[in-house]
Amino acid sequence: MLGTAGEDAVALWYAGGGYSVLARNWRVREGEIDLVARRDATIVFCEVKTRRGDGFGLPAEAVTMRKQVRLRKLAVRWLADNPSRADVLRFDVASVTPDGRGAWTVDVLEAAF
Repeated sequence: MLGTAGEDAVALWYAGGGYSVLARNWRVREGEIDLVARRDATIVFCEVKTRRGDGFGLPAEAVTMRKQVRLRKLAVRWLADNPSRADVLRFDVASVTPDGRGAWTVDVLEAAF
């Protein structure tokens, strides 16, 4: 599935940067967080957008203000369900597109909102 392949690529990107992936596709009734990662005292909530092309705009453009508000609320819920010390919370948006050679290009906009 396209979305799963993109999330796999982003999880590898974070792991390669020294992050531990704490959760993938964490769901509650109010919505879903695609990926939660941690490095040192920073917890990252990442929205992953995977597209086969840019015919509908860049993947990151799909993260509207409404989606940002929902992700912030979900992050509060995740933190309540998973107590841990974090000095920094960060919201990233990952855009995943085919690289033309059978793999994926991952662009992560750190601290996107």
